[in-house]
Amino acid sequence: MNATRRRGARLRLVLAGAATIALLGPVAWLWQDSLMPGAYSVMDMGYADHGGALTHVAGTSAHSAHSGHGGHGGQMAPARSLTSLTADPERTPDVAVTLVARKQRFRLPTGREVDGYTLNGTSPGPVIHATVGQLVQVRLVNESVPDGITLHWHGVDVPNAADGVAGVTQDAVGVGRSFTYRFVADRAGTFWYHSHQVSHEQVRRGLLGALVVAPAARPPAAVDVVALLHLYDGARTVNGREGDVRTEAAPGARVRVRVINTENGQTPVWVGGAPFRLAAVDGTDLHEPAVVRDTAVLVTAGGRADIEVTMPEDGSPVRVHVGGPTGVVLGSRSYDAPAAPRPATTLDLLSYGTPAPLGFDPDRPDRRFDYEIGRRPGFLDGRPGIWWTINGHMFPDVPMFVVAEGDVVRVRIVNDSSEPHPMHLHGHHAVVLSRGGVRATGSPWWVDSLEVGTGETYEIAFVADNPGVWMDHCHNLPHATEGLVAHLMYEGVTTPFTVGGTAGNEPE
Repeated sequence: MNATRRRGARLRLVLAGAATIALLGPVAWLWQDSLMPGAYSVMDMGYADHGGALTHVAGTSAHSAHSGHGGHGGQMAPARSLTSLTADPERTPDVAVTLVARKQRFRLPTGREVDGYTLNGTSPGPVIHATVGQLVQVRLVNESVPDGITLHWHGVDVPNAADGVAGVTQDAVGVGRSFTYRFVADRAGTFWYHSHQVSHEQVRRGLLGALVVAPAARPPAAVDVVALLHLYDGARTVNGREGDVRTEAAPGARVRVRVINTENGQTPVWVGGAPFRLAAVDGTDLHEPAVVRDTAVLVTAGGRADIEVTMPEDGSPVRVHVGGPTGVVLGSRSYDAPAAPRPATTLDLLSYGTPAPLGFDPDRPDRRFDYEIGRRPGFLDGRPGIWWTINGHMFPDVPMFVVAEGDVVRVRIVNDSSEPHPMHLHGHHAVVLSRGGVRATGSPWWVDSLEVGTGETYEIAFVADNPGVWMDHCHNLPHATEGLVAHLMYEGVTTPFTVGGTAGNEPE
C-alpha cells in the first residue's frame, strides 16, 4: 500500500514538473530570445522591407538585402560607409560654434535648481543662427557627461555622418573627447538640436538648444523671437524661464514667434490680443496661410510652429500662449496682456492655406511602406512588459525600410496602440497626403515630426534624396526606449557603428 502511494506521489511530481516545464519553457525561450547582444548593428536587426520594389542585391552583411544597387537602373554598386556622407571637408565654415557639455547642477532664473546637463554652462544651450547656404560647423566637447553625448540636428536634413545618432552614425563622445559636425543650412526655418545618446534622460535634463536658419533674400520679420518650450523637473519653461518671456514690439510691427516643442507630448499654442497666421511648420513655410483668430495650433512633440503676428496699431500688448497661461508677451508701452482661455477651435492643417506644387508625384511611388503601430505583452531585452510593435513585430524584429536614391516613397502610418505617437523621420521632410482617408486640400503640409493620434491613419510621401541609415521613431522618447524605433536605409549604404559596444552607444 505504501509503495503504491509512493509511486502515485512520484507520478504526480513528475506530472507537475512536466506541466511546469510546458508552461515556463516557452516563457524562458521568449525571455532568452529577447536578450540583446553586447554590441549589434542596426543593419542586422529585423527584416528588410523593400516596399514592393524589385531589387538586385549585393553585400554580405547579415541583412544582405540591405546592400544593393545604386539606383533604379539595377546596376550593381559597391557598398559605401555612411562616414563618407559629409559636407565638403575643404570648405571653410561660415558659422563656427563650440559647445561644451557638462553634467552639473544649475539654476533657472526663478532660483529653482535642476540637477542636469548644460551646454556652455546653460540650458537650453545657445541659440545657433545661420543663413541659408552657409556651412555650419559645431565642435562638441564632452567635459563631464558620464554616459557620453551626441548632437542630433532635429529637422535639418544634414549629411548622414552628421546626424548625431549614437551607434548608428557615430560613437557617443566620451568624457574628454570631442566631435565636429558640419552641414550646409540648405533651408530657412526653425529647428533644434539635442542629444541622441540616452536621449530620454539627457534631453529631459537639459542637453538641447535652438537652431534658426534665416532666408538668404527675403527680409526677416521686424521682430523674431525663439520660444523653446521645455519641462525641467516639473517646471514649465520658455527659453529656460518660468513665467512670461517679454519681448519689445512696436505698434504695427510684424513678429515671428518660433515655437519649439521639446517635450514628449503635443502642446497647444494660441494668441490673445490679435489675429495671427501660422507661417511655418517644422521649418517649412506654408503657402498662403490665412489670418485666423480664437484658434489654437497643436505643436507635435519635437515639432515647431512659427506664429506670425502683426501688432495692434494702438500699442496694445499681445500674448502668445505656449502650452498654458504663460508664454511670450509682445508689447511696447505695456506688457499687461491678460491670459486668454484656450480657444475651442483647433487649426486643421489638412485644409489650411492653399495648394502648391510638390515637385514630385506622390501617386506614382517607387516604394510603398506600412508603419502600423500596435502593442502586446512580451520581453524586451529580458524585461517583461507590454511593448510597442511595428507591423506586428516587437523590437528588434522590426522592419528596415529599404529605398534607393531618387525613389518616390509613400508611407501609410496606422496607430492601433491606444496612445498617440509623435513620429519623427530623420534626414527628410515628408508631405502629408491624407488623414483617415481624407485627402489634404490646403497648403503642402511638410513635416519631420507628425502626431499620429489613437486610431488615426496618415499617408505621407517624400523623395529619397539624402542617402544614409536614418532613424524613424516615436519622439515621445520613453516610447523609443520601449521599442518604437525602425530605420530607413538606402541600398548600398552601410554603417561601421554598433549599438552598445565599448563606446556604450545607447541611441534611445
